[in-house]
Amino acid sequence: MGRLENKIAIITGAGDGLGQASAVMFAKEGASVAVVDMDPVRGMKTVDMIKNQNGEAMFVEVDISKEDSVKYMVEKVVDAYGRIDILVNSAGIFIEATAINTTVEDWDKIMAVNLRGIFLGCKYVIPEMIKAGKGSIVNIGSEAGITGWENATAYAASKGGVVNMTRCLALDFAKYKIRANCVCPGTTETSMVKKAIDMAPDPKVARRFFESRPLLRLGRPEEIAAGILYLASDESLYATGAILSIDGGRTAGGFNA
Repeated sequence: MGRLENKIAIITGAGDGLGQASAVMFAKEGASVAVVDMDPVRGMKTVDMIKNQNGEAMFVEVDISKEDSVKYMVEKVVDAYGRIDILVNSAGIFIEATAINTTVEDWDKIMAVNLRGIFLGCKYVIPEMIKAGKGSIVNIGSEAGITGWENATAYAASKGGVVNMTRCLALDFAKYKIRANCVCPGTTETSMVKKAIDMAPDPKVARRFFESRPLLRLGRPEEIAAGILYLASDESLYATGAILSIDGGRTAGGFNA
């Protein structure tokens, strides 16, 4: 028996990075996974990875920043599987800029995906969890939502919002046996991070900055996914409102410049 045997899970941003690693890991543990992404090519790649290991998955093309698209996601998954047990809000974007250099358009774009997208997912999935009598939500925050980052005003603000939204969800819906927890990864080897490093004026300096934490390296997607799996599973039934940092020691105050 897998740790998520017979569970139905929605994972957003599952076409790449942490979302993809989580989707593959969840399927290995017995979950039927709704792979949610804006990009059908990436999303179907994840579905194929799951099916190649004899797992169960479906792809749903969704823009999580748009209400009608999120409603469609929920309807599609419930039609296919009958209920929703787990929601992992993993989709997110990053734009590097200070408050002065952040355009209003970029601010709105980050908030639409990183914050409104999680709000909408919870708004329309939670009623299905209430019907089922229980549920587990795992939101993906960031070390930047706990400590702040240089040149990442909008991103850090959005992730700080995710952290406190998670606490509110935990308080509001505990009476329905719905748990809400947040994983705050440190900088991880994802395409988004690799792009940020490559676009820096000096990629070597940028990489050293990202690696400047007590464990002296970037995280691996599967390491973060393991924490997400724990909070999604029944192993963590007494955890709600928890903020789990998996960041190589960065938010403990360790910074090795």
